[in-house]
Amino acid sequence: MGRFTLPRDIYHGKNALEALKTFKGKKAMICVGGGSMKKFGFLDRAQAYLEEAGMEVKIFDGIEPDPSVETVMKGAEAMLAFEPDWIVAIGGGSPIDAAKAMWIKYEYPQCTFEDMCKIFGIPTLRKKAHFCAVSSTSGTATEVTAFSIITDYSKGIKYPIADFEITPDVAIVDPELAETMPKKLVAHTGMDAMTHAVEAYVSTANCNYSDPLAIHAVEMIMNDLVPSYNGDMSARARMHDAQCLAGMAFSNALLGIVHSMAHKTGAAFADYGAHIIHGAANAMYLPKVIAFNAKDETAKARYGVLVDYMGIVDKSASLDEKVEALINYLRKMNDDLNIPHCIKNYGADSYPTENGFVPEEVYLARRHDIAVNALGDACTGSNPRQPSVEEMEKLLDCVYYDLDVDF
Repeated sequence: MGRFTLPRDIYHGKNALEALKTFKGKKAMICVGGGSMKKFGFLDRAQAYLEEAGMEVKIFDGIEPDPSVETVMKGAEAMLAFEPDWIVAIGGGSPIDAAKAMWIKYEYPQCTFEDMCKIFGIPTLRKKAHFCAVSSTSGTATEVTAFSIITDYSKGIKYPIADFEITPDVAIVDPELAETMPKKLVAHTGMDAMTHAVEAYVSTANCNYSDPLAIHAVEMIMNDLVPSYNGDMSARARMHDAQCLAGMAFSNALLGIVHSMAHKTGAAFADYGAHIIHGAANAMYLPKVIAFNAKDETAKARYGVLVDYMGIVDKSASLDEKVEALINYLRKMNDDLNIPHCIKNYGADSYPTENGFVPEEVYLARRHDIAVNALGDACTGSNPRQPSVEEMEKLLDCVYYDLDVDF
């Protein structure tokens, strides 16, 4: 038996934020990040709409990029003190992901972070509050997914929380918020969305309900991401929808080892002054994982179907030619978006550079542990080809040095 779960309501299009006026409740806590939502007036608008709906509103702000376990616990304490019946998370993936984890702790104060990380093991929510997610970036799609990513900085590891219980009740996908994204964020979140769609389509949990969403998301992203990056706001509005479609696909079809590797390398070198930003990691790793997965005949055939929809080579081409065309197309997208091809050339500012911020000797010393952690990631189980530790280490070499995958 399969399951397909989405938010009960998705409000989309210009002025969708006004849907907050219609919410029923007594208290709402808004969870938000650093300041862009306040700077551009969206936080004030969200608060005003909720107050118009008759609610008392409290703001929990300052949620950092790659939110920490400590931030989650602090936010949950604020919720326990205020007792909201609506949690409204507004911003990019970080505040929404953090608020999802806070929600669990608010409803179940005895729940530990380790408990949260038990895959599909969250107890029934909505006993205290409902959840609304308002996305301002076009990539994570956490506004419609059953996932949250929280970083344990003491271990240098990003942990996915996965359970349909944390799928928001309401998602608001208003393209006006996405217009505020800086160029680099457009690139990284856009390639995150592309990775979501591609991994969902070849995942072992794909189904007839998720496939059309993944395919159409790929078609939209290939047409609109680079123009959005170059400032076309009509394309950016379409990307805001495309990433949401990709999110609906992967929330139900799950992901693969591109995300496993991105989760376990993202903060692994933080002591050297930077993170490997999630969307950039996905962009670098996706072509390598496609080459690895294409050794599986079922996965290769599905990549071929995607390429047929994309129209980047003639349909009469062989499957090997189609896979090669897909890899080359994605690498060209990375070039167009100023994203490096490998960790060795990944600068601390995320841009391509001859000598990246991760020294070779440091990478080699940590490679085995990263490989083991990646294999244990929640996303690995639905990858179409299951790697061994040795194969994962080889894949990590490929994404560090930009080597061809021949195994």
